[in-house]
Amino acid sequence: MNNILEVHNVVKAFSNHTALDDVSINVPEGCVFGLLGRNGAGKTTLIRIINRITAPDNGHIVFNGHEMTPDDVALIGYLPEERGLYRKMKVGEQAVYLGMLKGLSRNEAQRRLKKWFEKLDILSWWDRKLEELSKGMQQKVQFVITVVHEPKLLIFDEPFSGFDPVNARLLKNEMLELRDKGHTIIYSTHNMESVEEVCDYFAIIDKSRVALSGKVDEVRRKFREGIYDVSYEGNVSLQDCERYKVISSGFQGNETYFKVSKINGTSNSQLAGELAKHGELMYFAEKLPSMNDIFVKTVGE
Repeated sequence: MNNILEVHNVVKAFSNHTALDDVSINVPEGCVFGLLGRNGAGKTTLIRIINRITAPDNGHIVFNGHEMTPDDVALIGYLPEERGLYRKMKVGEQAVYLGMLKGLSRNEAQRRLKKWFEKLDILSWWDRKLEELSKGMQQKVQFVITVVHEPKLLIFDEPFSGFDPVNARLLKNEMLELRDKGHTIIYSTHNMESVEEVCDYFAIIDKSRVALSGKVDEVRRKFREGIYDVSYEGNVSLQDCERYKVISSGFQGNETYFKVSKINGTSNSQLAGELAKHGELMYFAEKLPSMNDIFVKTVGE
């Protein structure tokens, strides 16, 4: 898989603070790439460098196979964490204007925007002033403006901030649909809850450096701890044995639930066979660590 973006050994310092220290990441084409880290870790500084808002002190950026140039910014859509639309202007009027700034004709901008507005159920607000919209609706408008020129690379900085669960789910689905159409998305966040369902690859930035990076499912398997969720039909009792240790148990409805830890050297087949001796197994699956677990283990509480 080709990389649409490569960040090589980037360093950026402000006064006596180093915001990025020898940071390198590769973003494969056609994926959602999670740029993860605590507030102040350096994520936004890196995004600003990718957007050529500021320049690195050292290092360089490769975009779409060549050294990045000012012209490449037209191929990027950026949704910053701090929204920046004009509150007194009508929604449709400024959306068309911003679409034209991104190279679309007035007619094409209007056509694409109205299609998106209808899809996100905000078309009725086309002729309203932005200040009349709720924060969530304003965020939908800025999302549409970010994607309307169909850039190769989209950068979303905390895009779900302020959204209720329904609209957050809507936006996640739109992100995945854009990915499936061939767009590449950098999703910057300090909130790990949605990383597993949205991201294909990730990098954790901590204290201005890349602390961990890779493919989400591969890293989760790498951090596995041999924990399994098990359930039985009826009331069943389990005790520690040479194959596993019981971590927790519970009973609900007509099923008994256990969380067990596999003893080193035990295969999955051996574990399942031992567990099956105690009753009718209804469920048996390894519990991989969440990205939140991995994040905490990597950067600390």
